Amino acid sequence: MDKYLSARSALITEERKSRRDTIRIANASEEELQAEQIVRNLRKSETASIWSTEHEGIGNVFPGMEFLTARAVITKTRLFQLLCKMPKGALLHSHLDAMVNANYLINLALEQPAMHVRVNTRLTEESLGSVHPEFRPLTPHEYTNIKSLTSDKYELGAWVPIRSARAHFATSLGGPEGFDQWVFNALTINPTEAYVTHNTVKKIWNKFRTTFMVSTPLIRFVPIWSNYIREFFRTLIEDGVSYVEPRVNFWHKFMVGEDGEENVPHRQWIILFGQVLDEIKTQMKTQGKTDEFIGARIIYSTIRNVTCEELEWYLEDCISLKLEFPHLIAGFDLVGDENVLQPLIYYIRPLLRFQERQKELGIDIPFIFHAGETLGDGDAPDMNLFDAILLGSKRIGHGFSLAKHPKLIEICKERGVTVEVCPISNEILRLSSSMPAHPLPVLLNNGVPVALCSDDPSVFGNMGLSYDFFQVSFDFYVLVASEVTGLITLGDIARQSIESSTLDETEKAQALFSWGRKWDAFVKSIADGSTGIEREIASTDGFPII
Repeated sequence: MDKYLSARSALITEERKSRRDTIRIANASEEELQAEQIVRNLRKSETASIWSTEHEGIGNVFPGMEFLTARAVITKTRLFQLLCKMPKGALLHSHLDAMVNANYLINLALEQPAMHVRVNTRLTEESLGSVHPEFRPLTPHEYTNIKSLTSDKYELGAWVPIRSARAHFATSLGGPEGFDQWVFNALTINPTEAYVTHNTVKKIWNKFRTTFMVSTPLIRFVPIWSNYIREFFRTLIEDGVSYVEPRVNFWHKFMVGEDGEENVPHRQWIILFGQVLDEIKTQMKTQGKTDEFIGARIIYSTIRNVTCEELEWYLEDCISLKLEFPHLIAGFDLVGDENVLQPLIYYIRPLLRFQERQKELGIDIPFIFHAGETLGDGDAPDMNLFDAILLGSKRIGHGFSLAKHPKLIEICKERGVTVEVCPISNEILRLSSSMPAHPLPVLLNNGVPVALCSDDPSVFGNMGLSYDFFQVSFDFYVLVASEVTGLITLGDIARQSIESSTLDETEKAQALFSWGRKWDAFVKSIADGSTGIEREIASTDGFPII
């Protein structure tokens, strides 16, 4: 028996030596170790007090459970409140079209006299959940004086001023508040849709796509665009995100201007983005908070439904924007449902020419491809991982199926290819049933660089990054029963996000220095009890730090 137990201990020690979190903990400061233990005990305490008790309206409760069902419980926990204060580093995978709270977007739209709405199916109590509003800013000569979408006299397809449509929404459908809820539901995914009525990848993606069909005409309107970006930055800063590389979808070649005409080209989108960015950075400097927001750069994206010839145009457009705005263009990506749209191999010729064009011009626009956002193994969506790596993708978006490929894992580890992991998105879009089923621990424990990302928080309700860090925290600690991975590893992931950004080396060093100062202050606040977490938690029986 002694021989067996000795061999067992040696094997466990040897296995854990290969994990980067073990190495990181071995080099942790005394305050980090104290904070680690406090948070571990807090999680243990809340597992018993919150996640092992019944909550009204919620069935089987457990940490890491379905996010949309658990969100109301999550926000009440001390662990979540603590993680809200954590410096998150960089957000490397986010789609700008889905980054601002849906209610805030609705209010922005209501401020615009040009914004109109219509439906092509009669709105009734029975149809309200399946009929989506169609929005469009009109030119002044197109404005209408139609008052209601819901009156018997409404002609289907006619445009109604959004304010009037809200004011005269039928009382049987909830009145003005019912209008708000109807639009909000069209912009988001709710628990019933995610876990009951649309509980397959195909079904939930169909719902997911419709949210963008509703939001795009609202966001791609110049008077809303700048305010939207401003709110985007504000909410990230508030949640402790100091740098962001949003994917901006340039599939539409023009935005609607203040005159209601679709005549604003891509370069103007970038100019407006840059103006708001400069405004926010100036405000932060004035407030003495320069370190809290380093900045933002755009990943130019278009959709995987374009032809190869059309893609050539977008790639040249991306090059032109990079030449004019080198500080704002971070990379290039193709977005959309990998399971139904074109794989990377379909576009291989224009993509290779794009790389050659960059060499000719002396510029660098790295590929940052979505790849492996699928349950498949060896099918076309899964094979996107191979093409992304062969094309030198700097990072991989989602990489959900990467855990099935030992050779690709090895390559990502050797080359430092970071996987932009979006755990809440993957769960809601039905790639995993809950956090215990997510492959993130496999990637992390095999040494693959990862960055936690929120993907489309306005649709999923995981604004900022605190929710994602919370879900992953419990995923590692309770459900995977990890006695190694904890707060220190979460900090390591945050740091990795900055290291994996497209910032140049000087900017990256400055960002890492700023993040390090904030991390040290955060850890100290936990260790000395100033976060509000009771110090006596640290003295309770906790999981050992190995």
